[in-house]
Amino acid sequence: MKQLLIVDDQQGIRLLLNEVFKREGYTTYLAANGIEALELAERIKFDGVLLDMKIPGMDGIEILKRIKSRTPDVPVLMITAYGELDLIKEAMDLGASHYFTKPFDIYEVRDAVNGMLKE
Repeated sequence: MKQLLIVDDQQGIRLLLNEVFKREGYTTYLAANGIEALELAERIKFDGVLLDMKIPGMDGIEILKRIKSRTPDVPVLMITAYGELDLIKEAMDLGASHYFTKPFDIYEVRDAVNGMLKE
């Protein structure tokens, strides 16, 4: 079973993504901030990460850098507010696989994750 880390400071988005990906057959782990995400990433080898760009404290770019330094090959999909083009470019340069802008289409996110992670 594929392991997916979902990192977003908004509980509603975490719960929505959790519900969708559990139904798809993933084992999901939820983190509300960078510290939680990195603690999970130390203990578990994730097959993929859904990561919000704007998180209070440690932002998505910093979390992305730290996750990629540990596991460079893990696919990371970034979730960002509309119009953060400079951050999107930086995230892609740092190895993010894909990005979605909020409000996102949950089916597009599901299909992108499935496309990257299902054998």
